[in-house]
Amino acid sequence: MKASYLLEIATRRLTPLLLLFSLWALLRGHNAPGGGFIGGLMAASAFGFYSISFGPTATRAYLRVDPFMLIGTGVATSLFSGLLAWFFGKPFLTGLWTKLDWAGGLKLGTPLLFDVGVYLTVIGVTVSLLLHLEED
Repeated sequence: MKASYLLEIATRRLTPLLLLFSLWALLRGHNAPGGGFIGGLMAASAFGFYSISFGPTATRAYLRVDPFMLIGTGVATSLFSGLLAWFFGKPFLTGLWTKLDWAGGLKLGTPLLFDVGVYLTVIGVTVSLLLHLEED
């Protein structure tokens, strides 16, 4: 069954906005409400919206990456962010920070790397579940 033409137009316009908003929530979440989990759910909802409009095959093509690859990459990224502290003789998941002088003194740390891993994992798990449910 084909979705309505109006739904397809809305999906084409809203999906990129939802993905951008999910990135904003991911980056804002370090110091304010948001983070990897909420941002990942927002991104997964964008792909779910796309799947309702165009079907699971088109959604897999739009995603361009296998959801299980996102899960593995996300878990590995989160694990790496925790193990990175061990290389500096600190306990697992201790936050490490660096200051980028060339970027106006921007501070980056391993908590952001952990959130990116959570973000990717949540997208992968949720999208694979949604696609599996829609394909059956």
